[in-house]
Amino acid sequence: MAKIDNRKKQNPKLRQSELSDGRASLYLEYYLGRTETPVLDGDGNQVCYTDGAMMGKPKYKIKHSRKKENLNLYIWLHPRNQKERMQNKNTLSLAEKIRFEREQSFLEDREGYRLRKDMDEDFLEFCKEFIKSPSLTKYTRITLGHGLQKFMNFLADTPRYSLYRNNLKMTQLTVDMVAAYVEYLKENGTGDGPKIYFRMFKRMVTAAVDKDLIKKNPCRGFVLKNDNMTLQKEILLPEEIQQLVATHFEGEKPEIHRAFIFGLYTGVRWCDTSQLTYRNVDYSTQTLRFQQQKTKDHSSRSWVIVPLNDTLIRLIGEPDNDNFDERIFKLPHYNICNLYLRKWVKAAGIKKKITWHCARHSFAVNVLTKGANIKTVSSLLGHTSIKMTERYLHVVDSLKQDAINSLGEINYVPM
Repeated sequence: MAKIDNRKKQNPKLRQSELSDGRASLYLEYYLGRTETPVLDGDGNQVCYTDGAMMGKPKYKIKHSRKKENLNLYIWLHPRNQKERMQNKNTLSLAEKIRFEREQSFLEDREGYRLRKDMDEDFLEFCKEFIKSPSLTKYTRITLGHGLQKFMNFLADTPRYSLYRNNLKMTQLTVDMVAAYVEYLKENGTGDGPKIYFRMFKRMVTAAVDKDLIKKNPCRGFVLKNDNMTLQKEILLPEEIQQLVATHFEGEKPEIHRAFIFGLYTGVRWCDTSQLTYRNVDYSTQTLRFQQQKTKDHSSRSWVIVPLNDTLIRLIGEPDNDNFDERIFKLPHYNICNLYLRKWVKAAGIKKKITWHCARHSFAVNVLTKGANIKTVSSLLGHTSIKMTERYLHVVDSLKQDAINSLGEINYVPM
C-alpha cells in the first residue's frame, strides 16, 4: 500500500485521502496555530480546575487551526504492476516538490504568522474601521454605527459574553454567540429595529469573512424577519396633528416644532430634513427637490420632487441675506429630537408612542385616506418599489373599518 513519509516539523504536511476507486487524492495540510478560549459558567465567570495538578487554574478550550490545499494529484493505494508503482513514485516526487516550495514560501512570507495574527484580530476594532470606509454613504455609516453599538450592548448585557465587551477576537465570534444575539434582538426590540440591527451586523461579519479574517461565517442560517406588510409604528390622524400643532408649553423649541410639522405634511425623513437648504426650494414653481440620504449613490430613484403649497412655503420661510446654502431647519441630534418629541406629544395629551419617523408614516396614511393614488404617494415618498408603499393600505383599510364601526349598531327590524 502506498504510504506518505512525513516528518514532524514539516509545515505543510503531505496527506492523502482514500477514494472509492482504489486511488488516493493528495493534499497539503497547513498548521496555523491554536487559540485558547476561556471556559465560562452560566453567569459568565471563568471556570477553574477543581482537582489534579491543574487545580485552581483557569480552564481553556483549545482549538487548533488548520488549512487544506488540494493538489489534484492521485496515487494508487495498491499498485498492481511496475507501471502503477512508477506512477506512484513520480507523483509522490512531484507532490513533495510542491510541498517543499509551499513550505519555503510559507516561511519566507511568514504567511502562517500573518494568518494567525489576522485570526486574533479584534472584531470590534475591525468594525469601527470598516464603518469609516469612504465607499459607504453617510446614512450607511450612521446605521452601521448603531448596529455595532447594539451588538456591544448585547455583549455587556449578557453575563456569558460580558468578558468580550471590550475585546472580541475573530475566533471568539461563534455560532452560539450569534444565536444568543438574535434572541437578544427579538427580546429587546420591536418593529423593523431588530431586523435592521441584525442586517448591519451581518454586513460587518461578511466584510471580515471576505478579508479572510473569519474562516466560516457564523451568521449563516440565521434570519430575522418581521411582517413587512404591517405598519409597526404609530400614526397621527389629522385631528391629532391639529391638536399637536396647537399645543404650546414652557420651554418649547420652535425649530423642532417647525421641522416635525414639515415632515407630517411632506413625508420627508429626519436625515433629509436636517440637511435641506434653501437651495433645494424652487420658490417660482413651489417645489422641493432633494436627493435622499438613504438611497444616495446606489439607487436611480434617489431624487425626490415634492410639490409645495402656500402653507408649506410659509413654514419653510426664506434665507437670511439671500444665503441659499443656509439650512432650512437647524436641528440638534436625532436622539435629542426624539426625546423632545415625547414631551411635546405628552403635553398635547396624545397617548401614542411617537418618534420622528412616525411623521413619514402619518403623511402616507393620511394622503391615502384622502384618496391619493398609491403610485403618487410612492413617488412622493421616494420609494424604489410600490410594494414598499402598499403596507400603508392595510392601515387605511383598518381606518375605514373603524369609521363604519363608529356609526354604531343598526336596530332596524323589518315588519
